[in-house]
Amino acid sequence: MTKSWIKTILATIVAVGLVVMAGSQLTDPGPMNGSGWNIYTVVFTGPGDQQYSLALDSNDNPHVSYFEVGYNILKYAKWDGSSWNIETVDSGYLGAPIGEYSSIALDSNDNPHISYYAGSPDNDLKYAKWDGSGWNIETVDSADDVGWCTSLALDGSDNPRISYYDYTNHDLKYAKWDGSGWNIEMVDSDGGVGWCTSLALDSSDNPHISYMDDTNYDLKYAKWDGSSWNIETVDSDGFAGWYSSIALDSSDNPHISYYDHTNYYDLNYAKWDGSSWNIEAVDSAGEVGEYTSMALDSNDNPHISYYDRTNQDLKYAKWDGSSWNIETVDSAGDVGYWTSLALDSDDNPHISYADRSNDDLKYATKAELGAVTDPGETAEELGEYIADIDPGAFFNPNLQNAMGNKINAVLNQIEDDDICGAINKLKHDVLPKVDGEFPPPDWVTDPVEQQALEDMVLDLIAELEELAEDLNLDCG
Repeated sequence: MTKSWIKTILATIVAVGLVVMAGSQLTDPGPMNGSGWNIYTVVFTGPGDQQYSLALDSNDNPHVSYFEVGYNILKYAKWDGSSWNIETVDSGYLGAPIGEYSSIALDSNDNPHISYYAGSPDNDLKYAKWDGSGWNIETVDSADDVGWCTSLALDGSDNPRISYYDYTNHDLKYAKWDGSGWNIEMVDSDGGVGWCTSLALDSSDNPHISYMDDTNYDLKYAKWDGSSWNIETVDSDGFAGWYSSIALDSSDNPHISYYDHTNYYDLNYAKWDGSSWNIEAVDSAGEVGEYTSMALDSNDNPHISYYDRTNQDLKYAKWDGSSWNIETVDSAGDVGYWTSLALDSDDNPHISYADRSNDDLKYATKAELGAVTDPGETAEELGEYIADIDPGAFFNPNLQNAMGNKINAVLNQIEDDDICGAINKLKHDVLPKVDGEFPPPDWVTDPVEQQALEDMVLDLIAELEELAEDLNLDCG
């Protein structure tokens, strides 16, 4: 096997595929446009508001929580590197809606945590945690009708924090697990406030929340400074604040994407520069900007996914340091409700969203697709293949063991992190003996086995060269 750091690099090549669920036949449409987006249907989720939330694990594999409308249950989909694994998290009472407004986060062990709303007759905020063998589910807040518009984040100790809307009292609330129990507090109760909450934790684990003031139709922002909540209005121009999404940059400054519903039906973006809010329209081409989701890349540049209602498309905007680059991701039918965006370790965007035309959960990414490969495992398989060849296929039977020894030497180089050495040995010491060219004479005289070995050696070289590129190695 290879070194663990090599496996980590390799696993960042996220392969996105399909799963066939009972009662629904899914197909792989492949890339939908020429802009580098790869789009896939994951699963049928039923008609209505499916409400998805996406997170990427340490190997950049996607995890999605969602509400399955037809059965009114909370479900969870995880990509394991080769297929989607889908399971029910909470089903509650027969017919009762369980799992609306879900929000997912992954802890330091890549275990999922999900906050969500359990509808009538409970009308509670609930929380589910995977402990490695099963789901632990509990009610967080059951005071009145609470738990709408949840947003979940995990602190440095993997303890959950949740912002949410109290529908009965029209307030913004916040729940924090302290290691032994839930601490629940009212953040803002000034009129009807708390719709469309989004939560992020800063470097000191202090919460920052963006949300809508549905009395004054403003975008608001609340920050805990260590002793009290500081609350301010970010945008009061028209009907602002719908579908807000917050992220914090490397200096803990907040960035918020949101929908301006009244003035121009635009996608808006607000950034705190340390002294004031800078607000701009990102996209104003038609009625755009609902269901926003935002993440910041390694350079603190914002990436935003959102819905274009005019054209019924999924769109994506990225700030490149000087301007916004906007593109349509998916235009096949009515697509782009309930977007959820995450960036992988290479700053590639991944988006989960609803296909309203077919009632499906869809997934789009600009990451490189294909099976997750490990050159060490490929080298092992090549060695095993050579050992199983009929000795009569070799020019001299002793050459079979000699070839196997060469591949073992390559495997040892890979395990010792000598990637360039492995590439050079394959190119100059192994390939010339199986490439079908003269001179030198091939060690394998059977044409079928010769071609098979040449293809396998070339594949291994390609995997190693890709790894060398990922590691910024100059192998000459």
